[in-house]
Amino acid sequence: METATLTILFDNFPGLPGLQTLWGFSALIRTPARTVLFDTGSNGRVLLKNMRALDIDPAGLDMLFLSHAHWDHIGGLDSILELNPSATVVVHEGFSKHLIHDLQGLCGELIVVGSEPRELAPGMRSTGMLAADPPEQALVLDLGNSLAVIGGCSHPGIERLVEQTRSADGKPVRWAIGGFHLMYADAPAIARAIASLRQLGVTEVVPTHCTGDAARAALRQVYGAGFIEGGVGRRIDLVPGLP
Repeated sequence: METATLTILFDNFPGLPGLQTLWGFSALIRTPARTVLFDTGSNGRVLLKNMRALDIDPAGLDMLFLSHAHWDHIGGLDSILELNPSATVVVHEGFSKHLIHDLQGLCGELIVVGSEPRELAPGMRSTGMLAADPPEQALVLDLGNSLAVIGGCSHPGIERLVEQTRSADGKPVRWAIGGFHLMYADAPAIARAIASLRQLGVTEVVPTHCTGDAARAALRQVYGAGFIEGGVGRRIDLVPGLP
């Protein structure tokens, strides 16, 4: 795959001026194959406001990928589908059966992922649903000689998402992006998570949303230039990294 880009559209961390922050997460991912909205934040009006400010048209989305069913990740779903009812929506088997049933009449194609990895487009797949509370899937991008993993909240653990991705593919996972769910973790737990990411070969991190201030500070200190700031409006070029 050529270089992909990721733009954060919804986050509780500020990024570019003029954009609104609220609790939740959403990001736009552009690859040569697809334009994907990863999660939809907690509020559709704010999501659409930020998209307008960034000159992003909801009608141009090919796919909506939902990591898990918490309100702060699916709150803008209706607002997007109202403007783009033909988009493909990707959920997993852990979502409510009622929501899955209703979505069948509200979107174009509905893809329900099980526990195994599933290819969604060239160079793009789901990790499969990982057990957690709640169950969650992450999005994997194949950058050629390495991989990027995007998690919504990483309830199974960001290191587990990376490990699952690496073992399923064999390629190194260079990028870990999204909410790392370390906001309630103590210093030893944060240190263990960071050590695991380093051991697994992750060289660039974009920790945001539910990562927490203490974990972000620790990641910034350990990763140095490999720490990339998140926040609403940040655009990140996902380059493959060293072979």
